[in-house]
Amino acid sequence: MLEPEESLFELLAEVNRRPAPFEEYTARKLWADPHTSQRMLAYHLDETVDVASRNLEFLDRSAAWMVSHFRLAPGARVADFGCGPGLYATRLARAGATVTGVDFSERSIRYGKDTAAAEGLEIEYLHSDYLDFETDRRFDLILLIMCDYCALGPAQRIALLRRFRSMLAEGGRILLDVYSPKMFDAREETASWGPGFMDGFWSSRDYFGFQNTFKYDDDRLLLDKYTIVERDGIHRIYNWLQCFTLQEITNECAGCGLTVVEELGDVAGAAYDPDAPEFAVVMKAGANGPGAG
Repeated sequence: MLEPEESLFELLAEVNRRPAPFEEYTARKLWADPHTSQRMLAYHLDETVDVASRNLEFLDRSAAWMVSHFRLAPGARVADFGCGPGLYATRLARAGATVTGVDFSERSIRYGKDTAAAEGLEIEYLHSDYLDFETDRRFDLILLIMCDYCALGPAQRIALLRRFRSMLAEGGRILLDVYSPKMFDAREETASWGPGFMDGFWSSRDYFGFQNTFKYDDDRLLLDKYTIVERDGIHRIYNWLQCFTLQEITNECAGCGLTVVEELGDVAGAAYDPDAPEFAVVMKAGANGPGAG
């Protein structure tokens, strides 16, 4: 057994260890834990901040743009992957779309279902990890937004894009947003810690929290690594953020039988800006690539 000083040394060494790119994937822990999922839902529902969801003004403007831009007439079939508590699903269903929302936060799904029932909206919410989600349905519009795509490793992204392509109805579109190299350049490697780190976000009990931000220049990849030390155990959360150039995301999509048909500044239809920290793309099934017909 390690002596106390050695135990502390080993702990701090692991806290500050730089993992290999996408060495761990812990998103399920963040969204399934009763305490953190409750805190995340509160961020979703705070209409003034851009944390788990966009602020209210952006949400309204973005949903209105989607309805107009993608001609979401009543009965249009929309799939919202990583739908959270249904902030987009609710707005699109109010415009007449038939919406399927998929998320692995049971708390968020329950909130979305309650809202849909109260308003009589045609939304089916499914408590599932969208990386494993399978369906025979075909959709006119598939959404993956709030830069969720950037949290996935290369193999996960490729599998997901191929699955999306198989779910597209004829003439269907995919809308997703990603972080750009400007986002990567703006971040710095840092280390911070404290008792109850992040205002008690990580646990309802006493704990010490550590955050280490790592940059992987060759991959243009960021990692926020959180180590949470409680009296009876330690757990870690890895929040990966892959940053893309427009050409890189275009090539990645093309390899999965998808063609980027529009580049945008955001999911509310702003003009593409190469100097902005994020951007959005619209895709359709392409004529070339795996699975193309």
